[in-house]
Formats: sequence, structure tokens, C-alpha cells
Amino acid sequence: MSKYRWKIANTDKDSAAVIAEEFSLEPLAALLLASREMTDSQEIESFLFADGLFRDPFEIVDMDKAVERIGRAVDTGEKITIFGDYDADGVTSTTLLYLYLREQGADVDYYIPDRVSEGYGISSQAVKDFAENGTKLIITVDNGISAVEQVRLANELGVDVVITDHHKVGDVLPEAVAVVNPHRTDSECDFREYAGVGVVFKLVCALEGDSDTVYEKYSDLAAIGTLADVVPVIDENRVIVKKGIDKIRNSHRCGIEALKAVSGTDKKVFNANSVAFGIAPRINAAGRMKSAKTAVELLLCDDSEKAMAMAQEIDAANKERQAIESEASARAIEIIESDDRIKYAPIIIVSGENWHQGVIGIVASRLVTKYGKPAIVISTDGETGKGSCRSIEGFSIYDALSSVGDMLTHFGGHTLAAGFGIDKSRIDEFRLKLGEYAYKTSMPYPELKIDLKINPSFISNELLDVLSMFEPFGANNPQPCFLMKNVVLKSVRPVGEGKHLRLTFEKDAKEINAVMFSQTLEDFQYEAGDVVNIAFRVDKNEYRGEVKPSVRIADIGFADTDFDTLNASRRIYEKFKENTALTEKELKLLTPDRAFFASCYKFFRAKKSVLRDTEVFCHRAKCPCKYAGKVLVTMDVLEELGLVEGDSSKISLSQAGERVDLSSSSILKRLTQGEMSV
Repeated sequence: MSKYRWKIANTDKDSAAVIAEEFSLEPLAALLLASREMTDSQEIESFLFADGLFRDPFEIVDMDKAVERIGRAVDTGEKITIFGDYDADGVTSTTLLYLYLREQGADVDYYIPDRVSEGYGISSQAVKDFAENGTKLIITVDNGISAVEQVRLANELGVDVVITDHHKVGDVLPEAVAVVNPHRTDSECDFREYAGVGVVFKLVCALEGDSDTVYEKYSDLAAIGTLADVVPVIDENRVIVKKGIDKIRNSHRCGIEALKAVSGTDKKVFNANSVAFGIAPRINAAGRMKSAKTAVELLLCDDSEKAMAMAQEIDAANKERQAIESEASARAIEIIESDDRIKYAPIIIVSGENWHQGVIGIVASRLVTKYGKPAIVISTDGETGKGSCRSIEGFSIYDALSSVGDMLTHFGGHTLAAGFGIDKSRIDEFRLKLGEYAYKTSMPYPELKIDLKINPSFISNELLDVLSMFEPFGANNPQPCFLMKNVVLKSVRPVGEGKHLRLTFEKDAKEINAVMFSQTLEDFQYEAGDVVNIAFRVDKNEYRGEVKPSVRIADIGFADTDFDTLNASRRIYEKFKENTALTEKELKLLTPDRAFFASCYKFFRAKKSVLRDTEVFCHRAKCPCKYAGKVLVTMDVLEELGLVEGDSSKISLSQAGERVDLSSSSILKRLTQGEMSV
């Protein structure tokens, strides 16, 4: 069953017609702009002609103080240490600022902490070490906003600190020479959503006094960090990414060329996805599995042979990361599936001893995708634990952590991603309190935003030309997603060693060939002849010089399924499974009577084996979607009583024809009392 709530844009066709005429655009391009509520002429102009949008770096609070202090350090030859972070945003931030200051003749070095032994952010020990080594100015990049005590120590040791960061700002600012963070409460920036490398990029623009020069030299590094940190690709971030991708396509940096080679992105159409899924994960892997310093050295390298050797080392680290991540994900899912209080909680919270801290954030992302709700993965070591969180649009995981901040040793991050420390003894309490917080809020469903409903004739090279106007894609400027309703599934066949599917649909006497990635034939719930709705994206496929559109399925569902009602009913079931109190109305919707049991059991007997999926059951058994939760309770009871058996994805008949006493079910006893049999 789809885990998404399809949100179809309410496109104003009259506004689209005006846009098309004013800007001489194809009607489809104008419709896409209108679907994204871009109707203001100035906004559309800045989107279509974004190359010239350079915001004044001095709009950011304390930028003038940072420029003065850094400039003085460069002029007087004071030793400067850049303190970075071990992810791709931190690595590119460190590289960019180091390159610039070195070119200015500064006495500069850099330091990135080890993820496992040191953790995130600047430590007091690091401050002491820098002071002993003669550093007079520390510049933090992609961190530092919460380093109140560490900055105080630096001041005592006669070391100045300039903070550049983009993370959420706490109640107290560090007493640094300058705190350059667009999210400060006293900020009046028109645009605040820069990545850490974006803030550094603006700092360098301010130091240089010429944005054109900085874009020409460093937009490639800024684009990698911006895409890797999944900040909105809008406003000036879109300019950074657009110019950066153009620069990466024809890169002069040996390190980037080597990364393109080992990731295979040098042989394909190069775009934002090439960075986000090819280059960035490998830079991240260096910090996750080994040392982020290797990634910085690679980006600084000006020797092609050495760069390739380092890129291959990083690529090997990425493969190692993938293996460890797969093992940790499998273990996490095993724990979740065996414990209803975890599986059915509004926020998935799972912990394990000595899970690799370099992969728990990725595991959390995988769990969000699988379960369709926020996820937190905690790695414990002795009596302490470190957690990584990922969320869904509409639920701030940072705010959730703030609500239980008193039981955490530290925490920080963004709306959709965060990290924290916790004593192992408090994990159960943490799980309980976060669940209470979640139930007090209106927990959203993961949404799939759909731009337009189209028919098969629109899938053409002309559509590819229109889509290119909206590139580069990323957060808040996603690749357009289209809807086609009431299409007939004609055929399904596995491809890519069974890991993906090739699907053929038909509508209006035209065939649509599509691919659905990461979907096996065994888990695919639709059959030839089914009438479905499909949500899809259209990619550019280039083969032997010929360009064609390629349809990629984002989601699929039976055309007659009411997913809002279905999901609402499943939520009630999840509350029941997690032992959360139900209202009288919810109990009524969830409790099956004898006739409902008989109807479901009859369906099982006819099918012999069915997917444990309410969308499939409700469609094929012609059961109203509002009873989806009731169907799940029925499956649980029949399995408890031995009438059916199965796993998390499928159930089969086990004792056809045998009568049982339904009132003996412990599940039913929790819902109702009475004697029923089938």
C-alpha cells in the first residue's frame, strides 16, 4: 500500500494563461509554474532568470564583524584554524574557506573532528590544542552555534572565534567575535535557508567584495554541500546549484573529476541527482567510515593520479558503508517488527548496541521510507547513547527533541534531521514522552506532491525541454511529478536482477512503458488488468546520442481506493496496537463482528493466500476503506487462533473448515466481550 498522501496541486489555469502570454512560455511550462503557486511576475522572472540573483552578504548579522576580524588576521599573519564538520556540507565548507584564505596568503590550517571518538562540534580539548599550537583565530564552519562553553574557554585563552553556521539557534549565543548565522532571531535576511557551505560562500563573497569572482571559483564546492545537506534549492541556493553544476560538468578540480569517474556520473547526463546520489554520498562516506580529512585532501588535490587513488579509497569506504548500513537496517527492522510498541508508535524509535554511528542517520532515513513516519535510531555504547533522527514534512523533529530536552545530554539539528545524546537508562522514558508529544500534535502523513494531471500524449521530448527550465531540482524545487488516472496495467516484468520492475500501462489506446525502482515482483501487489492511478516523473534518457523521455513511477494505487480514509483507519489500528486509549467511535470502527469475520474468512478461503495489505484486501474484497483497521484486526485474530499463518507481507489459510471460538482471542478481549464463532 502507498505510504503517501497524494497532494495534487490546485492549478489556476487562468493564471497559467497570463503567465504563458507575459513570458512567451509553452502552456505546460506556465501550468507548472502556476501549480507551484508562482504567479507573481517578479518571482517568476527571478526563477526563470536566476543567474543574476546575488544577495548582499552583509544582510547577514555580524558579517561585517567577521570580515573585519578575518581580514585583520590575514593582514597581520595570525594563525587561523578552520574547524569543520565530517559530512559533505562540512567538508565542502572547510575546503572552500581554506582555498580562499590560502590564496589570500593567510597562515591557515583546518581541523575536522572524528565522528566516533570526538563527535559533532568543537570540543574544549580542541580549543586547548589550537591555543597551544599558536592559533589566534578559530573559524567554525557548519557548526558552532551551540558552542557557548567552548567559545568562553577560547576567550579565556586569548583565542578569538568567528562562528559560521546554519543550524537552529538556541536561547544563548556564544560570545564570539562574530556569529554569522542567518537563522539568528535578530536576523533581517530576506533569505535564510543556506547550507553551512552557503554561509561560508557568502562570507567569502563579503571578504572578496565581488560575488561574480567567487561564483566563478567556488560555486562547484558550494553546490555539492548545498545539495548534500538537502536545503531548499530556491532563491540564491538555486543560483549556487545551477552555476555549480555547470562548473562541475567542466571541472578543473582533479578531486571532483576523480569522484565523477568512480561514481560513474561522468558517463551520464550530469545534473543535481548526479551530485546528490553520486558525489555527495562518497564524500559523506569518508567521514562516516574513515576520516573526513581524506575528502578535504581529495578536493584540494591538484594531481590527477593521486586524486584517483584517494577517490577509489573513498569509493571503497562508501561500499563498506553500504554493507554496514544494510546490516544495521535489517537488524533495526527485525527489532521493530517484533515489538508492537515500536512498530505502531507515531515515531519509530529503535536502539542497538554499538551500531556504527556513521550509518545510523541513513538507517533512520530508510525507516522513514519504509514506515512512513518519523524515525530515530540510537546507538548505545555502555551507559550512553547517540541518536540520529529523520522526519517527514510537517513534523519538526527538532521541536520534538526540544520538548524532551531535559532528558538529553545534548541535541541539535533541523526540522527534518537532528542528532542527540542520551543516557541508555532513559531511552524507554524518552520513547514514552516523545509518543505523548506526537499524539498531542496532528501527525501528518508523508505527502507526494503532484504538479499536474496529464495524458500520454504529453510524454515527449518537448516535455523534456520544458522540464529543463525548472532545473536544477532539489528540496523545495523537486522534479515535477505527474498524475495519470485510470490507466490499465498491461504487463509486469522484473529487471536489474529482480530488484526493479518494468511496467507497461495503457490509456486512450496508447502504451506507456515505465520503470519502478526498488520494487520486487514478489512484493508488487498489482496484476495485469488492474485499473490504477500512477504518479510518475519523466527523466531524460540518452543512449547512443538519441534522447528520449523515460517514465519513472513514483507511486501507484488502485483507481477506486480512498487513501485518506484508508490511512485514517490504519492510524486507529496503530493506536490500538500501541496500547493507546481509543475513543468510542474508534473502537466501533475497529471491532469486527461475527459477520465481518465470516466475510473475511470466506475471502481468505477463496484466495488461499493474500497480501497483508489493506489496499489490496479492500479493493479485491470490495470492502469499504473505512474498515481497513478492522480488516487488520481480523487478520491478527485469525492468525492468533491458527486459522491463517504468514509473515509481515503475506498470510495463507492454515486450517480450512475448522471451527474456533472467537471469544478466546486475547485481541478481541481487549476490544469487546462476547462469544462469537466462525
